Amino acid sequence: MCPLHLTITFSQVPLPPGLYIVATPIGNLEDITLRALRVLREADLIACEDTRHTQKLLNHFEIKKPTQSYHEHNEAARAQELVERIERGQRVALVCDAGTPGISDPGERLIRAAVERGVHVVPVPGPSAMISALIASGLPTDSFRFVGFLPSRSGERRSLLESLRNSTETLVFYEAPHRILEMITDLGKIFGEQRRIVVARELTKIHEEFLRGSVAEVSNELNKRPAVKGEITVIVAGEVQGEAGAAPSLNLIERMRELMASDSLDEKAALKQIAKEFGLSKSEAYREWQRRKAISDRQ
Repeated sequence: MCPLHLTITFSQVPLPPGLYIVATPIGNLEDITLRALRVLREADLIACEDTRHTQKLLNHFEIKKPTQSYHEHNEAARAQELVERIERGQRVALVCDAGTPGISDPGERLIRAAVERGVHVVPVPGPSAMISALIASGLPTDSFRFVGFLPSRSGERRSLLESLRNSTETLVFYEAPHRILEMITDLGKIFGEQRRIVVARELTKIHEEFLRGSVAEVSNELNKRPAVKGEITVIVAGEVQGEAGAAPSLNLIERMRELMASDSLDEKAALKQIAKEFGLSKSEAYREWQRRKAISDRQ
Protein backbone atom coordinates (compact mmCIF):
# COMPACT_ATOMS: atom_id res chain seq x y z
CA MET A 1 0.00 0.00 0.00
CA CYS A 2 1.35 3.42 -0.94
CA PRO A 3 -0.33 6.18 1.14
CA LEU A 4 -0.30 9.62 -0.48
CA HIS A 5 1.34 12.38 1.50
CA LEU A 6 1.09 15.89 0.10
CA THR A 7 3.86 18.29 1.02
CA ILE A 8 4.64 21.82 -0.02
CA THR A 9 7.49 22.42 -2.42
CA PHE A 10 10.45 24.69 -1.77
CA SER A 11 11.17 25.73 -5.34
CA GLN A 12 11.40 29.39 -4.33
CA VAL A 13 13.86 28.78 -1.50
CA PRO A 14 17.55 28.86 -2.52
CA LEU A 15 19.41 25.60 -2.02
CA PRO A 16 21.55 25.65 1.13
CA PRO A 17 25.17 24.45 0.94
CA GLY A 18 25.49 20.70 0.93
CA LEU A 19 26.03 17.50 -1.00
CA TYR A 20 23.06 16.67 -3.23
CA ILE A 21 22.87 13.02 -4.34
CA VAL A 22 21.02 13.36 -7.64
CA ALA A 23 19.50 10.37 -9.46
CA THR A 24 19.58 10.72 -13.26
CA PRO A 25 17.90 8.69 -16.04
CA ILE A 26 19.10 5.15 -16.71
CA GLY A 27 18.01 5.42 -20.34
CA ASN A 28 14.85 7.41 -20.92
CA LEU A 29 15.50 11.13 -20.42
CA GLU A 30 11.83 11.68 -19.56
CA ASP A 31 12.54 10.01 -16.19
CA ILE A 32 14.47 13.02 -14.89
CA THR A 33 12.59 14.68 -12.04
CA LEU A 34 11.76 18.38 -11.78
CA ARG A 35 13.64 18.51 -8.50
CA ALA A 36 16.74 16.93 -10.05
CA LEU A 37 16.73 19.56 -12.79
CA ARG A 38 16.39 22.35 -10.26
CA VAL A 39 19.28 21.06 -8.13
CA LEU A 40 21.54 20.65 -11.18
CA ARG A 41 20.73 24.20 -12.29
CA GLU A 42 21.43 25.71 -8.88
CA ALA A 43 24.49 23.66 -7.92
CA ASP A 44 27.88 25.35 -7.88
CA LEU A 45 29.57 22.19 -9.12
CA ILE A 46 28.47 18.81 -10.51
CA ALA A 47 30.67 15.83 -9.57
CA CYS A 48 30.31 12.96 -12.04
CA GLU A 49 31.89 9.67 -13.12
CA ASP A 50 32.44 10.74 -16.74
CA THR A 51 32.24 14.46 -17.48
CA ARG A 52 31.61 13.80 -21.19
CA HIS A 53 28.67 11.54 -20.44
CA THR A 54 27.13 13.95 -17.95
CA GLN A 55 27.69 16.90 -20.29
CA LYS A 56 25.34 15.28 -22.82
CA LEU A 57 22.61 15.20 -20.17
CA LEU A 58 23.27 18.80 -19.17
CA ASN A 59 23.27 19.96 -22.80
CA HIS A 60 19.94 18.25 -23.43
CA PHE A 61 18.33 20.21 -20.59
CA GLU A 62 20.31 23.40 -21.36
CA ILE A 63 22.10 23.40 -18.02
CA LYS A 64 25.40 25.26 -17.93
CA LYS A 65 27.33 24.32 -14.81
CA PRO A 66 30.96 23.30 -14.19
CA THR A 67 31.62 19.58 -13.84
CA GLN A 68 34.41 17.66 -12.16
CA SER A 69 35.30 14.00 -12.56
CA TYR A 70 34.81 11.74 -9.57
CA HIS A 71 35.51 8.06 -10.19
CA GLU A 72 37.22 5.00 -8.69
CA HIS A 73 40.71 6.16 -9.70
CA ASN A 74 40.60 9.57 -7.98
CA GLU A 75 37.89 9.17 -5.34
CA ALA A 76 40.17 9.39 -2.29
CA ALA A 77 41.62 12.80 -3.16
CA ARG A 78 38.45 14.18 -4.76
CA ALA A 79 36.21 13.23 -1.83
CA GLN A 80 38.32 15.39 0.49
CA GLU A 81 38.37 18.27 -1.99
CA LEU A 82 34.61 18.18 -2.59
CA VAL A 83 33.76 18.07 1.11
CA GLU A 84 36.01 21.10 1.68
CA ARG A 85 34.14 22.98 -1.06
CA ILE A 86 30.86 22.29 0.74
CA GLU A 87 32.33 23.44 4.05
CA ARG A 88 33.21 26.73 2.31
CA GLY A 89 29.53 27.19 1.44
CA GLN A 90 29.19 25.55 -1.98
CA ARG A 91 26.43 23.29 -3.27
CA VAL A 92 27.82 20.13 -4.88
CA ALA A 93 25.59 17.81 -6.92
CA LEU A 94 26.79 14.21 -7.16
CA VAL A 95 25.63 12.19 -10.18
CA CYS A 96 26.68 8.86 -11.69
CA ASP A 97 26.55 7.90 -15.36
CA ALA A 98 23.02 6.54 -14.91
CA GLY A 99 20.66 5.98 -12.01
CA THR A 100 21.16 6.67 -8.32
CA PRO A 101 24.67 7.55 -7.05
CA GLY A 102 26.13 5.47 -4.26
CA ILE A 103 24.71 2.17 -5.52
CA SER A 104 27.63 0.05 -6.79
CA ASP A 105 29.67 3.13 -7.73
CA PRO A 106 32.39 5.31 -6.15
CA GLY A 107 29.87 7.87 -4.87
CA GLU A 108 29.52 5.88 -1.66
CA ARG A 109 32.93 7.08 -0.46
CA LEU A 110 32.13 10.75 -0.96
CA ILE A 111 28.76 10.39 0.76
CA ARG A 112 30.39 8.70 3.75
CA ALA A 113 33.07 11.40 3.95
CA ALA A 114 30.41 14.11 3.89
CA VAL A 115 28.42 12.44 6.66
CA GLU A 116 31.56 12.01 8.79
CA ARG A 117 32.43 15.71 8.40
CA GLY A 118 28.90 16.71 9.38
CA VAL A 119 28.01 18.55 6.18
CA HIS A 120 24.46 18.68 4.82
CA VAL A 121 23.66 15.56 2.72
CA VAL A 122 20.46 15.58 0.65
CA PRO A 123 19.07 12.67 -1.39
CA VAL A 124 17.30 13.66 -4.61
CA PRO A 125 15.53 10.39 -5.49
CA GLY A 126 14.78 9.14 -8.97
CA PRO A 127 15.59 6.32 -11.40
CA SER A 128 17.26 3.12 -10.20
CA ALA A 129 17.91 0.02 -12.31
CA MET A 130 17.70 -2.17 -9.21
CA ILE A 131 14.22 -1.00 -8.20
CA SER A 132 12.92 -0.77 -11.77
CA ALA A 133 13.90 -4.37 -12.51
CA LEU A 134 12.59 -5.67 -9.19
CA ILE A 135 9.12 -4.15 -9.37
CA ALA A 136 8.54 -5.45 -12.91
CA SER A 137 10.10 -8.87 -12.33
CA GLY A 138 6.99 -10.60 -11.02
CA LEU A 139 9.05 -12.10 -8.18
CA PRO A 140 8.36 -11.37 -4.48
CA THR A 141 9.29 -7.83 -3.41
CA ASP A 142 8.35 -7.97 0.28
CA SER A 143 11.88 -9.02 1.21
CA PHE A 144 14.89 -8.67 -1.08
CA ARG A 145 18.66 -8.33 -0.95
CA PHE A 146 20.73 -6.22 -3.32
CA VAL A 147 24.05 -7.94 -3.98
CA GLY A 148 25.38 -5.74 -6.80
CA PHE A 149 28.13 -7.00 -9.10
CA LEU A 150 29.50 -10.48 -8.50
CA PRO A 151 33.29 -11.00 -8.45
CA SER A 152 34.81 -11.41 -11.91
CA ARG A 153 36.94 -14.40 -10.84
CA SER A 154 34.97 -17.60 -11.29
CA GLY A 155 36.00 -19.14 -7.98
CA GLU A 156 35.12 -16.06 -5.95
CA ARG A 157 31.84 -15.70 -7.85
CA ARG A 158 30.83 -19.29 -7.12
CA SER A 159 31.82 -18.94 -3.48
CA LEU A 160 29.58 -15.89 -3.05
CA LEU A 161 26.68 -17.55 -4.87
CA GLU A 162 27.08 -20.60 -2.67
CA SER A 163 26.73 -18.44 0.43
CA LEU A 164 23.45 -17.05 -0.98
CA ARG A 165 21.96 -20.31 -2.20
CA ASN A 166 19.70 -20.93 0.81
CA SER A 167 18.50 -17.33 1.14
CA THR A 168 14.71 -17.06 1.07
CA GLU A 169 14.91 -13.41 0.00
CA THR A 170 14.66 -12.30 -3.61
CA LEU A 171 18.22 -11.52 -4.78
CA VAL A 172 19.16 -8.62 -7.06
CA PHE A 173 22.41 -8.54 -9.03
CA TYR A 174 24.06 -6.32 -11.62
CA GLU A 175 26.08 -8.10 -14.29
CA ALA A 176 28.20 -7.17 -17.30
CA PRO A 177 27.06 -8.45 -20.72
CA HIS A 178 30.28 -10.38 -21.34
CA ARG A 179 29.86 -12.32 -18.06
CA ILE A 180 26.12 -12.95 -18.04
CA LEU A 181 26.32 -16.46 -19.56
CA GLU A 182 28.95 -17.52 -17.01
CA MET A 183 26.79 -16.17 -14.20
CA ILE A 184 23.68 -18.01 -15.42
CA THR A 185 25.70 -21.23 -15.73
CA ASP A 186 26.91 -20.87 -12.15
CA LEU A 187 23.35 -20.15 -10.96
CA GLY A 188 22.22 -23.41 -12.52
CA LYS A 189 24.99 -25.41 -10.84
CA ILE A 190 24.55 -23.85 -7.41
CA PHE A 191 20.87 -22.78 -7.18
CA GLY A 192 19.45 -25.48 -9.46
CA GLU A 193 18.21 -25.31 -13.05
CA GLN A 194 14.59 -24.81 -11.94
CA ARG A 195 15.15 -21.70 -9.77
CA ARG A 196 13.07 -18.80 -11.12
CA ILE A 197 15.03 -15.82 -12.43
CA VAL A 198 14.47 -12.65 -14.43
CA VAL A 199 17.08 -11.02 -16.65
CA ALA A 200 16.22 -7.35 -17.21
CA ARG A 201 18.14 -5.70 -20.03
CA GLU A 202 18.30 -2.12 -21.37
CA LEU A 203 15.77 -0.82 -18.84
CA THR A 204 13.72 2.23 -19.92
CA LYS A 205 15.38 2.18 -23.36
CA ILE A 206 13.89 1.35 -26.77
CA HIS A 207 15.09 -2.26 -26.59
CA GLU A 208 14.01 -2.88 -22.98
CA GLU A 209 13.60 -6.60 -22.35
CA PHE A 210 12.59 -8.92 -19.52
CA LEU A 211 13.44 -12.62 -19.80
CA ARG A 212 11.44 -14.54 -17.19
CA GLY A 213 11.59 -18.24 -16.44
CA SER A 214 13.71 -20.96 -14.88
CA VAL A 215 17.50 -20.78 -14.97
CA ALA A 216 17.44 -23.46 -17.68
CA GLU A 217 14.88 -21.58 -19.81
CA VAL A 218 16.64 -18.22 -19.59
CA SER A 219 20.02 -19.83 -20.22
CA ASN A 220 18.67 -21.57 -23.31
CA GLU A 221 17.32 -18.29 -24.68
CA LEU A 222 20.53 -16.34 -24.06
CA ASN A 223 22.69 -19.05 -25.59
CA LYS A 224 20.76 -18.77 -28.85
CA ARG A 225 21.97 -15.20 -29.31
CA PRO A 226 25.21 -14.26 -31.05
CA ALA A 227 25.84 -11.69 -28.30
CA VAL A 228 24.14 -10.24 -25.25
CA LYS A 229 24.32 -6.46 -25.07
CA GLY A 230 23.26 -3.66 -22.75
CA GLU A 231 23.13 -3.00 -19.02
CA ILE A 232 21.81 -6.06 -17.18
CA THR A 233 20.03 -6.61 -13.86
CA VAL A 234 19.36 -10.17 -12.71
CA ILE A 235 16.61 -11.01 -10.21
CA VAL A 236 16.69 -14.44 -8.57
CA ALA A 237 13.81 -15.92 -6.57
CA GLY A 238 14.59 -16.91 -3.01
CA GLU A 239 14.76 -20.57 -2.04
CA VAL A 240 11.44 -22.18 -1.26
CA GLN A 241 11.70 -24.57 1.67
CA GLY A 242 11.55 -28.12 0.34
CA GLU A 243 12.17 -26.85 -3.19
CA ALA A 244 12.45 -29.77 -5.61
CA GLY A 245 15.26 -30.05 -8.11
CA ALA A 246 17.71 -27.78 -6.30
CA ALA A 247 21.36 -28.63 -6.77
CA PRO A 248 23.32 -29.72 -3.69
CA SER A 249 25.44 -26.94 -2.24
CA LEU A 250 29.03 -27.00 -3.48
CA ASN A 251 30.92 -27.20 -0.20
CA LEU A 252 34.63 -26.89 -0.76
CA ILE A 253 35.69 -27.76 2.78
CA GLU A 254 33.61 -30.97 2.85
CA ARG A 255 34.98 -32.01 -0.54
CA MET A 256 38.55 -31.37 0.61
CA ARG A 257 38.10 -33.55 3.66
CA GLU A 258 36.43 -36.21 1.56
CA LEU A 259 39.34 -36.33 -0.89
CA MET A 260 41.97 -36.39 1.84
CA ALA A 261 40.17 -39.24 3.64
CA SER A 262 38.97 -41.49 0.83
CA ASP A 263 41.84 -41.07 -1.63
CA SER A 264 44.59 -40.72 0.95
CA LEU A 265 45.72 -37.49 -0.69
CA ASP A 266 47.82 -34.94 1.10
CA GLU A 267 46.63 -31.32 1.28
CA LYS A 268 48.59 -30.21 -1.79
CA ALA A 269 47.23 -33.00 -4.00
CA ALA A 270 43.68 -32.53 -2.72
CA LEU A 271 43.85 -28.79 -3.44
CA LYS A 272 44.97 -29.52 -6.99
CA GLN A 273 41.90 -31.73 -7.48
CA ILE A 274 39.63 -29.14 -5.84
CA ALA A 275 40.94 -26.40 -8.14
CA LYS A 276 39.99 -28.51 -11.14
CA GLU A 277 36.51 -29.40 -9.82
CA PHE A 278 35.59 -25.88 -8.70
CA GLY A 279 37.15 -24.03 -11.62
CA LEU A 280 39.70 -22.25 -9.45
CA SER A 281 43.39 -21.52 -9.80
CA LYS A 282 45.60 -23.34 -7.32
CA SER A 283 46.20 -20.14 -5.35
CA GLU A 284 42.46 -19.36 -5.24
CA ALA A 285 41.71 -22.90 -4.04
CA TYR A 286 44.33 -22.56 -1.31
CA ARG A 287 43.01 -19.18 -0.09
CA GLU A 288 39.43 -20.45 -0.10
CA TRP A 289 40.42 -23.62 1.78
CA GLN A 290 42.24 -21.59 4.44
CA ARG A 291 39.34 -19.14 4.77
CA ARG A 292 36.68 -21.79 5.11
CA LYS A 293 38.77 -23.93 7.44
CA ALA A 294 39.22 -20.92 9.74
CA ILE A 295 35.45 -20.31 9.75
CA SER A 296 34.78 -24.00 10.44
CA ASP A 297 37.28 -24.06 13.30
CA ARG A 298 35.63 -21.02 14.93
CA GLN A 299 32.27 -22.75 14.79
